[in-house]
Amino acid sequence: MDPLALAQALVRCPSVTPEEGGALRLLAAALDAEGFHCRRVDRGGVANLLARRGPAGAARTLAFAGHTDVVPPGDRALWTCDPFGGELRDGHLWGRGAADMKSGVAAFAAACARAALPPDGALLLLVTGDEEGEARDGTLALLDALPAPPDACVVGEPTSVERLGDTVKVGRRGSLTARLAARGRQGHAAYPERALNPIPALARLLDRLASHRLDEGSGPFGPSTLALTTVDVGNPASNVIPAEARATLNVRFNDRHTGASVAAWIAGEAARVEAETGVAIALETREGAEPFRTPPGPFTDLVAAAVRETGVEPALSTSGGTSDARFIAKVCPVVELGLVGPTMHQADERVEAAQVGALAGLYGRVIRGFFA
Repeated sequence: MDPLALAQALVRCPSVTPEEGGALRLLAAALDAEGFHCRRVDRGGVANLLARRGPAGAARTLAFAGHTDVVPPGDRALWTCDPFGGELRDGHLWGRGAADMKSGVAAFAAACARAALPPDGALLLLVTGDEEGEARDGTLALLDALPAPPDACVVGEPTSVERLGDTVKVGRRGSLTARLAARGRQGHAAYPERALNPIPALARLLDRLASHRLDEGSGPFGPSTLALTTVDVGNPASNVIPAEARATLNVRFNDRHTGASVAAWIAGEAARVEAETGVAIALETREGAEPFRTPPGPFTDLVAAAVRETGVEPALSTSGGTSDARFIAKVCPVVELGLVGPTMHQADERVEAAQVGALAGLYGRVIRGFFA
């Protein structure tokens, strides 16, 4: 199995979340030809693929996980190539998903197809079509379908920064999104005393939230952060005080907090501003993930040793956004290891073609170490 050719074929599948786009069908056909046992585990309109090489109920099982769904290409005028053309040009594979993360899927599929397995060993591939979306019926559905969890898992997200393997993700911060709606009373701008302006109240609350430092970090986790992502009034008239103002913010928090504690803090600040101003403030929160970390141990040591064989010293990091590793971490040790991906989600997304084969080789080293 040629990992670059497979990556190129996968990029040509327009699998924009939630569309399967032919990507999982193509991958299943390629794996079937290599002797994998494949089955679809679709749930809630989401396409997922579970593939196994080796005996069911094996004593030792290593999993690889990833996704074939991609974000939309955006404005096609910003691309110098067809986003779904899978073009090879200037030593790069171009197209949506080339970096995030169809090349990673192709690399671990090829590595697993080539690997020599012991009689008591098995490899599992968990590939979802819903990582870039709500992620409710993707990796969770695949884990629910397993008779037993794997012993360890590698997620093929593009984690490397400058050189392949220089960064291995061993955890991630949690994520929470909060939507605020400040409701006052509309009135004429010339008579502000007759209105109740929600904008100053919302601005006061946002300043308090954004100015507050949640912590200074926690062990391997960096400091928690809060980012204001939008403030909306929607008032086209300069002589009208609006009745409502809205804002959205996102918090990335370390293990000093939980989603519930962050939500309670925001609610408490909102209640104080409401009491001070008389403006009612409604709060809606949605947890994206809780923080998680795979502690140092045999599996992280094994992965780091595999990277060192290539001449690169890996940093074990918890930086970045959320990934499906947050679900897998609840059932087994998990790390994320993948390509250098500075163009992921951008126009002209691309990856060095040579990296795809090199990543397959790196995954092969992890497999050999695991079963050694």
